Amino acid sequence: MTAHVQIDAVVKRYGPRTAVDHISLTLREGETVALVGHNGAGKTTLIKLMIGLIRPDEGTIRVLGSDPATGDAKARRRLGYLPENVALNPALTGRETLSFYARLKNEDRRKVAALLERVGLGEASARRVGTYSKGMRQRLGLAQALLGKPKLLLLDEPTTGLDPALREQFYEIVRVMRNEGCTVLICSHALAEMEGCADRVVIVDSGRKIADGSIDELRRIASIPAKIRLRTVPGELRRVETHLGLNGCHKRLDDTTIEVNLTLAEKVRFVHRAAALEDQVLDIDVLPPSLDELYAHFLQGRRM
Repeated sequence: MTAHVQIDAVVKRYGPRTAVDHISLTLREGETVALVGHNGAGKTTLIKLMIGLIRPDEGTIRVLGSDPATGDAKARRRLGYLPENVALNPALTGRETLSFYARLKNEDRRKVAALLERVGLGEASARRVGTYSKGMRQRLGLAQALLGKPKLLLLDEPTTGLDPALREQFYEIVRVMRNEGCTVLICSHALAEMEGCADRVVIVDSGRKIADGSIDELRRIASIPAKIRLRTVPGELRRVETHLGLNGCHKRLDDTTIEVNLTLAEKVRFVHRAAALEDQVLDIDVLPPSLDELYAHFLQGRRM
């Protein structure tokens, strides 16, 4: 697949502090990548480098085929960016705001109304931005990032202030953009949201990339035990424990439910044995390590 972003051994320093430390990263056409890390890990600096707001001290960056720091107008029009804190003129209406950004991008202003509808602001488009809630301002910021059907979309904490229904609407927009070939990079602390959305996860810490892969790949690398949760017929819990030979190496959640931590190698064999107890076991849930757990694992491994 085409590489929409190619970062090679990039270093960015602010005085004695190294914000980005020899990071190499490729973002390919039509993939959604979650960039995760604590505050100060280097996420926002990486985005600023991709946008061309700052230049690297070492290494090279190519965004949509050009150096972002040179100000290539054609490449900039194919890039959408939503910052964490959206700064909008409170005196303008939503429609006026988006029309202003459309002029900056040399885009057809007749498409503004449809784009406002797409992000759920059609009815509020005539209201002044100063009356908007934080979630509404966030959606207006997303609308300006979507102007011109960008090939690269950089989103910094994009779901801040959105309720669950609007978050789902946001991720549906992301899925559509990805299916149309757009590359989407999302920086977020809401790791649980990323599990069903991101094709890849990149974890950064103290300016360095410490993990890069799909969630399944990171689970294999981390080898964190999976949780198996069994719900038994009332009164059958002790018999199930004895049959499975647990010998206390598990946790009782209530009178009918137990939870066992098992390695990947043990998981399939255990589930097969538990499934054979169909008269005593009502339900079996396999809970693989979450992205939150993977993130904590890789951070801990780096700091040991």
